[in-house]
Amino acid sequence: MALELSYVLITPYSLMKSRTGGIISRLLSRTGLELVGAQILAPTLEFSQRFASTISSQLDEKDPFAAKLFSDYIMENFLPLEDGSPVRVMLLVFRGEEACKKLSETVGGLLPNAKHRQAQDIIGETIRDTYADLVFNRDGSLNYFEPAVFTPSDKESSLAQLELIANFTEKSSNIVENSSNGKNGDKERTLVLIKPENWREPSTKPGSIIDMFSRTGLRIVGCKIHQMSIADALAFYAPVKENLRRELAPVIAEKAKKVLEESFGIILEEESCGILKETVGRPYADEEYKKIIAFMSGSRPDDVPEEDFPLPGKVKCMVLVYEGKEAIQKIRAMLGPTDPMKAPGGTIRREFGHDVMVNAAQSSDSEENFQRESNILEIGKNPLAGILREYLCKQ
Repeated sequence: MALELSYVLITPYSLMKSRTGGIISRLLSRTGLELVGAQILAPTLEFSQRFASTISSQLDEKDPFAAKLFSDYIMENFLPLEDGSPVRVMLLVFRGEEACKKLSETVGGLLPNAKHRQAQDIIGETIRDTYADLVFNRDGSLNYFEPAVFTPSDKESSLAQLELIANFTEKSSNIVENSSNGKNGDKERTLVLIKPENWREPSTKPGSIIDMFSRTGLRIVGCKIHQMSIADALAFYAPVKENLRRELAPVIAEKAKKVLEESFGIILEEESCGILKETVGRPYADEEYKKIIAFMSGSRPDDVPEEDFPLPGKVKCMVLVYEGKEAIQKIRAMLGPTDPMKAPGGTIRREFGHDVMVNAAQSSDSEENFQRESNILEIGKNPLAGILREYLCKQ
């Protein structure tokens, strides 16, 4: 069966209420689909009108009530605010067999008799059962509606909406600017990587990590799915190489000295540690560094021709940009120390980490490193539009 692409759009209210992680957990674990793209969008009037029109026209004959409900919601909630501030929606693109059907079933829909649904009919099985609201007054008129997410119900609808989304994302920045009217100090940014071990198989882990980060009260203003190349990894972790040499080489040299003395029954001069540091300690530190590069890119640098270093890696991570007051400190506090065994309870690395390398996620430790890391990963760019365009051209 051919692979399909389909999408889920998380609404502004769901983002604001920090429901993002829970929604992503459901989508990944229940569908078994691969998340191949993600982006924070700031819908314009034109995009909102076309999106509402597309959804309305595809639902009108099947369910006129839902068609008007969704269309009205989009035009009420997707437009920039009166002061010009954009609202944010999160776009998630999935790939797999029967992607449209699986996403639609996991999201759930509005039944034709939605007005007559009772509380006991809602069991929390679907995303909309859990996160959406459809409230009517006693006279049957609509009181309140929040759909939580949008997703197409079939491939035909998906193709039409993906075409619209591709056109919009091609012209959109990957970072949403001015999403808050706070002071400059409230707009500090930090970069987060949800690391490759979380994506090896469908699970709730990526969403659970995002859910924990949401406790900081910060806003997600940018994201993408990124396959870190060897070149990316070498540049990104360049400071780590010297740190490993400085911290590990003397320790390994001392251990090597002790082993030699015990094995051969000799006492080595102190200056031998300097020699062992260069001949044993540094190579050991460099090997640990190569393991980090391999973990983040999927390949060891000494196994790949140098001209292939810039090619996309074999594993993926999610890159997120958080914004808000004291963003760097808040994210790092929620993350916990590098070693999960030293991390306090309630931190991400304590909950999901295994060792100093397989430790769930990482983040910028300063504004300078945020800028450096953002430049290396080209956080202003997103490959999502290209993924959509390539798929659409084959249909």
